[in-house]
Amino acid sequence: MKSLLSAGARVQAQLTVLAGFGGEGPIISALLEDLAPRIPDAVEFAWRHRVLLLRSADGFAVDVALGAMPFDEAAISRATTAELARGAVLLTCSAMDLVVHKAFAGRPQDLVDIEGVLVRQKGALLWPQIWADLTELAALKEAPELLNELERVARRAEAIVGTFERAR
Repeated sequence: MKSLLSAGARVQAQLTVLAGFGGEGPIISALLEDLAPRIPDAVEFAWRHRVLLLRSADGFAVDVALGAMPFDEAAISRATTAELARGAVLLTCSAMDLVVHKAFAGRPQDLVDIEGVLVRQKGALLWPQIWADLTELAALKEAPELLNELERVARRAEAIVGTFERAR
C-alpha cells in the first residue's frame, strides 16, 4: 500500500498483467467485457503501447500494462501485499519498481509522481537496480533520454530532502 500511495493521491489503478507476446488478445477482450475504454481507439492504443486505458462503471481510471518483459516479471516477483480493508488484499509494486515504471512512461505527471516517491523514500532505494532496469527498458524504447530525465527529477527531490546516493 505504501508504494501505491507514495506517488500521490490521484484516484487511479495501474495494473500489470503478464500477457507475454501473443497472449494479449484474450486478456484485452476479457477486460473490455467488464470495463469501458477511456479513449476511442483503446484496443489499437494497447497494441501499440502495451497499455490498455480503461474506466470502471463508477468512473475509476484503470491502466492495464500488458507486461511481457523480464522487468515486468521481476517487478511482480518483488511486489508485496497490502490489506486495504478486511479481506481486500492488493498486490503492490515496490517503490523502486514504481520509479522505473513511471520513468519509462515518461509523461509529465509520471515525473511529478517520481519526485513524490523519491521525497517520501528520502532516496532510500536500490539505485543500481533502478539504473540497470531503466537502462534496459530505455534501450528497447530507443529513448536513452529517460535516464537523464530521471537524474533531473532526482536532483529536484534532493533539493527537498537532501543529497542521497544514486550511483549507477
